[in-house]
Amino acid sequence: MLLKNNIKTIKSIINNNRVLTSKEELYCYAQDSTNIKENDILPDCVVFVETIEEVQKILKYANENKIPVISRGAGTNMVAACSCPQGGIVLNFSRMNKILNFNKMNMTMTVQPGVVLNDIKKLASSEGLFYPPDPSNYKVSTIGGSIAQSSGGAKALKYGTTKDYILSLKVVLADGTLVKLGANTIKDAVGYHLNQLIVGSEGTLAVVVEAELKLIPKPEIRNLIVAYFDTMEDAVKASTLILKSKILPSTIDFMDNNSIRTVEEFYPTGLDITKAAMLLIELDGFTSSMAQQVETVIKVLKQINVSSFDLAKDENTIEKIWSSRRASFAATAKLAPDVVSDDIIVPRDKLATLVVGCKKICDENNLKVCIVGHVGDGNIHPQIALNLKDEIQFRNYVNAKSQMYELAINLGGTISAEHGVGKEKISYIESTLDKASINLMKNIKRIFDPNNILNPGKIFK
Repeated sequence: MLLKNNIKTIKSIINNNRVLTSKEELYCYAQDSTNIKENDILPDCVVFVETIEEVQKILKYANENKIPVISRGAGTNMVAACSCPQGGIVLNFSRMNKILNFNKMNMTMTVQPGVVLNDIKKLASSEGLFYPPDPSNYKVSTIGGSIAQSSGGAKALKYGTTKDYILSLKVVLADGTLVKLGANTIKDAVGYHLNQLIVGSEGTLAVVVEAELKLIPKPEIRNLIVAYFDTMEDAVKASTLILKSKILPSTIDFMDNNSIRTVEEFYPTGLDITKAAMLLIELDGFTSSMAQQVETVIKVLKQINVSSFDLAKDENTIEKIWSSRRASFAATAKLAPDVVSDDIIVPRDKLATLVVGCKKICDENNLKVCIVGHVGDGNIHPQIALNLKDEIQFRNYVNAKSQMYELAINLGGTISAEHGVGKEKISYIESTLDKASINLMKNIKRIFDPNNILNPGKIFK
């Protein structure tokens, strides 16, 4: 715990009204969206920063006194990346939430870390531009958290993930030094791309205080094909055949029967609960080419013996269907006291084996699982409903998780596609990366943060 004089000093740096210290207040910031068996240690204080200078002063003081600092956006991550295993100072960025510049000519946007992704998307769209990364919680999650976790989403298949839209970053180093990484240009070949090193580092290397984002022209039109299949294997195979037909959908998302049933009960949209699996195939582009795209995809679906399909053209219908898909985590939470959402990825040609294998593993461990995912890029999210306080269910879950990770690795994949490592996947990182790679990462961490104050206990032990 921080000594009283530490808290007093912090309050002298930050307005007293923006420093939380009561147990009740701190409890709210001890966890994030991750379901964990025990409550984490409480932070010692939560600081609502408003300026870069305040962040610099807090970090300088924390570094001198070896106090842990945990950066926090909306707390929507799934790997306990915002938890506080060693206590310390939580930097809350909800008040650094301004869009500082929107350059329509250059198609860029400069934002503070607390800006909600949905606000970025809306402003870009108002000028015919597009910010593609779309994690399922984009209506509440922040750009700072998105950068920290290198979040992706359904549109990663065609448009990539957060890392593909970061031009430059302003970050504060552990000792309080402000540094700009990258350039505000589309191309930059000067030195190492340190801005990309920060993306996905989960707040362990530096604290992001400003980001220059790349935008692209907004597609003129989009259609959504909802396709049903009698087997999960056929649904997965269909995604590969669509891509081989030279059509690149913006998304190809998957839901198994458990997911369809659970979501339809929670958020009724008229989904067919009798089918083994469903694909959401979103096509976008110019109006003049849409009919051909739709025709090509439907031809492929018929070749793979699609059970049935519907075509949604108007925005309201498309958004309603996507809302049901995004509600899958919340819907699964209705099945048991707790729900854990995992995140694994394999090469596309191994995906059918992964999906069927994960379902079998959960069945053998007597666990309820709803499998959704972005099958166009080989990424699935097994969402397991259970009671974490039940010792047998908890042991079964730990066993199933290890088996699913082993399966993904054996198929040439990895244990995290877009959720990160955080605290939850630390014990599995050595089975995923070779020792030389891990040592390089640890050396980089020591260079950036020699006193190990930045989000300690995450990614590495």
